[in-house]
Amino acid sequence: MKNKTIAAWLSFLGGPIGLHRFYLFGKQDWLGWLLPLPTILGFYGVQRVRTYGIDDTISWVLLPVLGFVIAGCALTAIVYGLMSAEQWNARFNPKSKPDAAAGQTSWLTIGAVVFSLLIGCTALIFGTVQVFQHYFEYQILEGQKLSQ
Repeated sequence: MKNKTIAAWLSFLGGPIGLHRFYLFGKQDWLGWLLPLPTILGFYGVQRVRTYGIDDTISWVLLPVLGFVIAGCALTAIVYGLMSAEQWNARFNPKSKPDAAAGQTSWLTIGAVVFSLLIGCTALIFGTVQVFQHYFEYQILEGQKLSQ
């Protein structure tokens, strides 16, 4: 039996390394094995910012990748947490009753949804702001070069 609350928390806390995928689909899930790659690239971007500063081009390309991965995993946690018991059990516990306890929503499930919404929105905004800020700064510098 796959528990909805556990899946939501795994998606929120361990989603960027694929823990929720392994919990729900097993070790043979190829997406679970690929999910850590963009996470590692994002953390490499964080390391480059610490080493070379925020103006490093590679870092401002890689930083949003981490933000988008975290936001995507938070969105997955929200979707899992807001599924009805019938939908959850039909998809992940097909041999159980539609109203089985594994698909029920508890306060812990709601907590996973709330924290995922908070952190996921923050990560999404951070990633978007990083991309647009550096893109427009780059455009201004290129425009100044052309005007001289």
